[in-house]
Parts: sequence; C-alpha cells; structure tokens
Amino acid sequence: MEELVDPALASVRVFLVRDDNKARKLKYNLGHPRVLTFGGAYSGHIRAVAAAGRRDGFETIGVIRGEERLPLNSSLAYAASCGMRLTYLDRGTYRLKHTPEVQAALRERWGDVAILPEGGSNAAAVRGCAELPGEIGGDYDVICCAVGTGGTLAGIAAGLPEGRRAIGFAVLKGAGFLDGEVARLQREAYGRVWSNWSVNLDYHFGGYARSTPVLDDFVAKYRVEGVYVGKMLYGVFDLVRQGAFQPGTRIVAVVTGEPWSPATGQFSTPVKVCGAPTGFDSGDPRCRR
Repeated sequence: MEELVDPALASVRVFLVRDDNKARKLKYNLGHPRVLTFGGAYSGHIRAVAAAGRRDGFETIGVIRGEERLPLNSSLAYAASCGMRLTYLDRGTYRLKHTPEVQAALRERWGDVAILPEGGSNAAAVRGCAELPGEIGGDYDVICCAVGTGGTLAGIAAGLPEGRRAIGFAVLKGAGFLDGEVARLQREAYGRVWSNWSVNLDYHFGGYARSTPVLDDFVAKYRVEGVYVGKMLYGVFDLVRQGAFQPGTRIVAVVTGEPWSPATGQFSTPVKVCGAPTGFDSGDPRCRR
C-alpha cells in the first residue's frame, strides 16, 4: 500500500492500492473457446477480453455500440490487433443486448459462444473481485472503490474481513439502481447479500465521463484517472472534510487502471470537449464540460 500524505486528511490515513479489476473480473469467466462481449468504442473491458484471448488462445468477439467508424480508433485497433472480431449494434438494439431475443440472434450468427455482459460484471466476476481484500497487506477499516456496473464493489464487500466496510462511489448520475445491482450480483455469486457496503451517489460530477474544473484540478494534483478514480478519491477527501470518518480511520482507496501504452498494453482514454455522453460505457472519447 502507498500512503497518501496530505494535510487535508487530518488524522485519517488513506492508502492507495493499485489493482487491475478488469483482470479480476475475467479470472473465473474464461475457459470457453469462444467469448463474446459488449462495449463502447473506448471500452476497457473490450480491450481486456481481447488481450486475454490473444494470451490464452481463445476466440473473442466484441459487440460494439453504434456504427462502425473507420479508421478504427486506438482502442478498437488494439482489440483487433489481438485477434478480436468486431461487430456493431445500433444504439436501440444495443440497449436490448441483455434480452433473450438479441442474444439468440447473436448466437445464431456466431455459434457456440460464452456471452459476457458489458463491463464484465456477473457472478464469476464478483468471485474474482472478492479475492482483493485478502491480498491487501496491513490493517485498514474502510475500503473504497469507484462503481460503474457494481461488480467490483459486490466482490470486495463479499471478501472483506469481519468488522471492515466498503464504500462505492458511483460515477453515473441517477445511479440509485446500483444498490439493487450490487445485491443481485452478491446473491447470484454466493446466495446471500452482505450488509457491510454502501453506494455513495454524490460525486458523479454531472454523470459518466463528465467533469468540472474542481474535479479537473483535483485529478491533476493527484495524478489519477478522472472518469472513475478521481471521483472516488475526491469523494473520500470530501467525506473526511465533513467528518464522516472517525479520527484515526484507515482507508484503502482502490486505484483501478493505468495510462495505456504499447509497452504495457494499458490505456488512457483521450479526452475532448463534446456533447452529452452517449451512455455508460461511452462510445465516444471521454467528455468534459
């Protein structure tokens, strides 16, 4: 763990733990010779599945939201270079990707495939993420993470030692549904729901992939990714300021993802000024206001 030292934290101690939650989500989801999954044109999950397919020798199919745009952006070009076959669904059909009708049509086209949900969050993903708490060295009271689809938080909370709690910071606006999603995922993975977690809805900064000058300055100061990690870490600092944590509380903040480079195979999505984001796993470059 790397301690984050800042006078604003007073006596509360915050430790950063860097972890690849996408790899954890895939750990127990792989094994089928052909895997199909969904994502936007800059989806980290799409890249992770493509990379795993190349590494482990199984076929991968990426169902991308929206129309094909050529030349491929850096993210999809990387997935294609790993051997992933890309196909596209219009946005209306993509919203129905979880339905039996759409999935039956995909199976008819692509044959015998294992279908993973967008973001990779399912019961198997929860079991992978549940292994993180046991790998953290040192003592702590609270573990915090960003929340998009809920799988990471569901797993972390399930794997916590007795007496610890988890706080997830939603990166989406209007994300009240996440309480139900995290509970559903835990129930599907373990047949029960834990009471040691909560989802904070107050730090979305306008919605997925949106930002404000305040968040931009915070992200630049602490040199973290802004779509997920920056919102979570800002929320931790603000709750400390409000006195939400007892003096001496030890908080672990999970830092997911790293900047992408050809050498590491990891990716930092480009940011540009744009209109309203297109959805959760945005098919456009990250949008800032």
